[in-house]
Amino acid sequence: MPYLANIRYADEPSKQYLHDLFNSVQLKDIVKCNKIRDVGLLERIIAYVIANVGTTFSANSLAKFLKSEQRTVAPETILNYIKYCCDAYLFYQVKRVDLQGKQILSTNEKYYIADHGIREAVFGGNMRDINLILENIVYLELLRRGYKVTVGKTGEKEIDFVCDKHGEQLYVQVTYLLASEDTIKREFGAYDNIRDNFPKYVVSLDEFDMSRNGIKHQNIRDFLLAEQWT
Repeated sequence: MPYLANIRYADEPSKQYLHDLFNSVQLKDIVKCNKIRDVGLLERIIAYVIANVGTTFSANSLAKFLKSEQRTVAPETILNYIKYCCDAYLFYQVKRVDLQGKQILSTNEKYYIADHGIREAVFGGNMRDINLILENIVYLELLRRGYKVTVGKTGEKEIDFVCDKHGEQLYVQVTYLLASEDTIKREFGAYDNIRDNFPKYVVSLDEFDMSRNGIKHQNIRDFLLAEQWT
């Protein structure tokens, strides 16, 4: 948020500004514009989505979760409330695509928050959920550079970001650290079924280059600052 520069990114004033901004978006752009009566339900849905940024879930699974809290809500209502949040640019919805069948999947989308600073200011826990936050940061940079972004599914495996700009594709996997052989196999193995020659990245906070099999590994700072991805 540009205004943060005016307060020199000072910790407490920044948190207060982002908290106030979130309240304004929730009240004016979502509640009032859509004449929402059950504000408590909206707040619970927003909290759930923010806690699960970058995680696939369905309206049905969220309805079951809310039922466990003694709230009976139709999946259609949940989808409407989340759509209102997307319309207010609080969240971005990312569709899942079956890369083998070349079709959009109708369930289990992912959602990312428009500013992860809002997540920290209102709900906290960014460092605890650092893997999700890094994914959120990369997603926003992909959008900023003009890519259309989807989540890729190939068999039982999933690719975090399948990016397209004017027919040129880019694949990106995001993880916190490649700290074990299992993690390395999972992140690089996501590309096993992808046979094209478009750039494929694994991005993490590791300082050492672990590129292999034509798949590029890059530190997230270098990835975000690169002039272009090739």
